[in-house]
Amino acid sequence: MTGILAVQFSPKKGDKKYNLNKVAEYIDSNSHNRLDLVVLSEFFSTGISHDAFVQMAEDEFGGETIKFLSGLAIKYHTNIICGTVIEKCEDKYYNTTFVLNREGQIVGKYRKIHLYNYMGGKEGELITAGDKTVVVDLDFGKIGLAICFDIRYPQMFRELAQKGAEIIVLPTAWIIPKEVFENEQTRNYARDMWIAMNRTRAYDNMIYTVICDNTGRVDSDLSTLGCSMIISPMAEVLADAKFEQTAIYSQVDLGIVKLLKSQYPITSID
Repeated sequence: MTGILAVQFSPKKGDKKYNLNKVAEYIDSNSHNRLDLVVLSEFFSTGISHDAFVQMAEDEFGGETIKFLSGLAIKYHTNIICGTVIEKCEDKYYNTTFVLNREGQIVGKYRKIHLYNYMGGKEGELITAGDKTVVVDLDFGKIGLAICFDIRYPQMFRELAQKGAEIIVLPTAWIIPKEVFENEQTRNYARDMWIAMNRTRAYDNMIYTVICDNTGRVDSDLSTLGCSMIISPMAEVLADAKFEQTAIYSQVDLGIVKLLKSQYPITSID
């Protein structure tokens, strides 16, 4: 069995120290569990702020943020999907997920391909899109990497599954208008749609999905949805953070992925 932890909280804009310490607290409070993989959210160290993105951008090795998380990976002997940081490479900025092994070494990274430039989103004004899908081979299994708006592109998840991914992780900062979040009926509708999308990606590709979102108010107009989840290949929601600041945990059996794919060669059928 593989133990997975996903950390959901409300990052403070521009307060990296606070945000990193919150991550450390959540991991420590769950260290009695078997921790094979810890997953963090999109923009977990900066909050959602273009000013903070520029001012707190990290270098191609992840800078201060990845150095801090490397120490946690070693201390708790766990692999970490480091949410996303804004990576500056020469004169370009990328929204990047770094992957650390149990020795705190960077063993992979993925630059977000599908930027959110719609319905008021302006990610592409600062961020350059990546151009490669990534699957990382960790000591317990193969992990496919995706970020937030990538969820709207089923063909990307299929490609990751075809590359051998047994788990696909999705660091997220899923934004909805404040009026939607503050109305119980519309908030629950947004939640239902979010759950449906993520369950479908897991079921269609016969893989586990781990979704890790922020939660709570971003600014006067926007909120993040929350609803971080761990979902089985049969689309069962094994853990759900709902709208709370919390960490969710589940043990998963990757043997189920191998069994299902031997029975239903879904990734080889077009």
